[in-house]
This record gives sequence, structure tokens and C-alpha cells, in this order.
Amino acid sequence: MSPTKAPSVPTQRTAEPVLERFYNVRNAAIRLDLTDPDDPDDTTGQSWLREGFNRPEDGSKGRKFPGRYMSRRLIFSESDLAVIDEIAREETEARQRAAATPPVSTGRPRRMRKTPVLANA
Repeated sequence: MSPTKAPSVPTQRTAEPVLERFYNVRNAAIRLDLTDPDDPDDTTGQSWLREGFNRPEDGSKGRKFPGRYMSRRLIFSESDLAVIDEIAREETEARQRAAATPPVSTGRPRRMRKTPVLANA
């Protein structure tokens, strides 16, 4: 019996790479609805995005915002903006929980005066 050749395996075609849409800091702030798109002088939210991107790696100031530099400019992709929105929601909920709990007393109780202050006047 002569050897038969195995049938050829169809090669898998790789999917076309999908490029995400990227935004510079101003457009990212507009996309997150932090800035008025009609006012060119409105810079609300832009410093918040930069500061969030530049947070320390150790997490001492909160979770670091995702983003990247391209052509020496800070840009954010669509998926980065979704993560930034998630981080902002988590921090807001944590702040609201902290505000709802009463502060813990760390010192001794105050001493009551024996005579009221206005009684001697």
C-alpha cells in the first residue's frame, strides 16, 4: 500500500487589526462630558485627567488612569476612557461611604468646666 498524502490544512486568516479611536486630553474631557465643547477656553477636567494619569504606581493617591503618549502627547483610547469612568465611580462611592460614617474619636473626652464661662461675667 502506497503512502497517501494528508489533506492540506486550510490556513487560518488572521483578523484585520482593529484600531481604537484615540482622543487627546481636551477631546477626552469632552467625551467624558467634563468640558463644554463650545467654549474653547474651558479647561475643566483636563488637569484631572493629567493628574490621574500621573498618579504614583504604588496606589497611594488612587488608581492610576490608563493612557499613553504618542508623538509626545498624552492620548486616551475608548477603552481607556471606559476604565477612567469606572475608576471615578469607585472613588465617588468610596468618598460617599466615608462621608456617611462618623469620625472615630482618637483623643480623650473633654473635661467639663465646673462653672459656666458666662456665670462670672
